[in-house]
Amino acid sequence: VQLVESGGGLVQPGGSLRLSCATSGFLFSIYTMNWYRQSPGKAREWVASISNSGGSTSYADSVKGRFTISRDNAENTAYLQLNSLEVEDTAVYYCNTLIGTYYWGQGTQVAVSS
Repeated sequence: VQLVESGGGLVQPGGSLRLSCATSGFLFSIYTMNWYRQSPGKAREWVASISNSGGSTSYADSVKGRFTISRDNAENTAYLQLNSLEVEDTAVYYCNTLIGTYYWGQGTQVAVSS
């Protein structure tokens, strides 16, 4: 099982980024995918989840209305669209999935600063 995040970077407040989570080694289309983030000195927090079909999504209150989770089962990839970014969104963003145990990617850094 491999999960590889990409798409992070430095962006100004109000900007946008699209994160990707490319996966391999498991049947992507039958598992829920999740995004988490961790800011310096803080615990890792859940950001968003998407069901295996993509028909159901859920978000943390702090990102609701600004972030959108999606997936492409043909490409075995999950996405997180980040809009209206705030300084408080600065963190390393991770994707994960539960297949008996939790599998995590290495993370991608998002920095929001003017």
